[in-house]
Amino acid sequence: MRAVVQRVSRAKVTMEGRVTGEIGPGLMILLGVGKEDTSQVAAGMAEKLANLRIFEDAQGKMNLSLLDVKGSALVVSQFTLYGDARGQRRPSFISAAPPELAKKLYEEFCEATRKLGLTVATGIFQAMMSVELVNEGPVTILVDSEKTF
Repeated sequence: MRAVVQRVSRAKVTMEGRVTGEIGPGLMILLGVGKEDTSQVAAGMAEKLANLRIFEDAQGKMNLSLLDVKGSALVVSQFTLYGDARGQRRPSFISAAPPELAKKLYEEFCEATRKLGLTVATGIFQAMMSVELVNEGPVTILVDSEKTF
């Protein structure tokens, strides 16, 4: 499972002019599901991102988590995080999970995040969406369950 995590003051996703998910301060999470991922990976990733210390404390150091600041998460499924463009111009998505598995694990990730006590907004799985956000910092972190980066 891969995630692009951005610290935001606000974020929203729209589809066909309709807002499907919106948050104030918190994390924008673009989530890619790999074909080898499992329910345990989804739960572990939810725990990791909820506890990722990328919010500033009173001394201005990134020392607080989403749980600490009581922020929200906007989670958008993005299979293109598994795009492999090494040596070619058109990315291969062979490592991405098939849609049925990806949707199941995306939903499990969102539910695991909610069970940690966080408010979670989402996009629409497999839909063409527009994502708007205000990245604060800017702070952007890449997280991979396989720890390849």
